[in-house]
Amino acid sequence: MAKIPVKKAAAKKTSKSAVTKKETKKAAPAKKAVAKKSKPGFAAVSKKTAKPKALPVKKTAKKKVISDEERAFRAANLIANSENKKKTGSITKRPKKTSTPKETTTLLDAIVEGMEERKAKNITILNISKLENRVTDYFIICDADSKTHVNSIADSVEDTVIKLTNEKAFHSEGHQNSEWILIDYINIVVHVFLRETREFYNIEGLWGDAEITTIN
Repeated sequence: MAKIPVKKAAAKKTSKSAVTKKETKKAAPAKKAVAKKSKPGFAAVSKKTAKPKALPVKKTAKKKVISDEERAFRAANLIANSENKKKTGSITKRPKKTSTPKETTTLLDAIVEGMEERKAKNITILNISKLENRVTDYFIICDADSKTHVNSIADSVEDTVIKLTNEKAFHSEGHQNSEWILIDYINIVVHVFLRETREFYNIEGLWGDAEITTIN
């Protein structure tokens, strides 16, 4: 019998294009990061952002603390003229006033009458005309039961003085809190207190050498 020829497996031919594609894929070199060149004349900019500069802290001036006793002394002497300072920006010096004894007595009587008209309590006159370092000749002090009463007495004093003497106050302050209203007639200074406030500041004690007259 004749032998049947065995078919040899034909070798698969790969196309050149397939080989080249595989080779090119394998042979493709890794891309290297290309350093960016900075333009001539310009320094390279760093990616790091600069830290913001801290703003300078403004130093606030410390307020001078004034004790209650010192405040009372200043107010009694009219050294601290707060209301006038707010309006004008500076403290105005108190003018000098020459009054005859009769004119002073008339003004004192008018002030007391204004206080009595609104039932002021514990009216006291301090004669400090003979003391050194004074800025006035008389203090007239009274007290009231409430802030409304304080305001009422102060208004009555100013109205009565204008009516009887035709004289206006040079300066007044304290109407906002109505615990201590001060009315300045240059040679006579009026203090209208809330009762608790008068006891706390004790102006009579600060001027212990004054001649004191109490109006019953």
